[in-house]
Parts: sequence; structure tokens; C-alpha cells
Amino acid sequence: MAMRLRLDGPWRPLDAAEVARLPGQLGVYQIADGEGRIAKIGEAGARAPFGLRTALERELAARGPGWRFRVEVNMQYRTRWFELLMVHRADHGALPPDNAADSPALGRLSPA
Repeated sequence: MAMRLRLDGPWRPLDAAEVARLPGQLGVYQIADGEGRIAKIGEAGARAPFGLRTALERELAARGPGWRFRVEVNMQYRTRWFELLMVHRADHGALPPDNAADSPALGRLSPA
């Protein structure tokens, strides 16, 4: 089985009901606007008491309605976060807008 580089789970509305369904596990997430443009790639790590649920509750409080999200439970969340940022930059020539000013130092993906 080939390894997936891109996060390809279904988009869900960023609202209180959907966020409440999230597991209290570590992982990564993407936030997109109503047109499907990714605004942020985030991580839910050890500083989020209930993992993905806590991280997305914060996103909802900061953004309000009209946004969508998708998640991936992943114990290697930090490495996966870097990977998703690098893939986005390779695909679009830049990081998502909400990651651009506060990005970790990233490498480059090697061609296959």
C-alpha cells in the first residue's frame, strides 16, 4: 500500500456539534474556507489537553462560522504537520496564509 502524503479525509463544517464529535487524540488538521482553499494546517499535540477536540474548539472560537476542517489522528503529529506543510508548499508555491508568518523551519520534498 502506498503512503498518502496529502490529507484527504472528508471536509466537515467547523461548528460546535462536529467539534464535539472529535476524539481527544493527537493529530493534525486542516482548516479551509467555504471555497475549499486551505487557510491553515495545524497540529494538536501535548499542549492541547483533549487533542484534536481542544485544537478545533480554539479554531472555532477564533474563526466563527463558515469554515470547514478535516483531521488525521497521528501519534507522530509534529513530523506529519511538517510533511503536510511541505506538501502544500510544493503544490501551491507557498504555505497556507495562516501558517506563512509562523512557520517552522521546513525542508523540501524530494522528487519521487
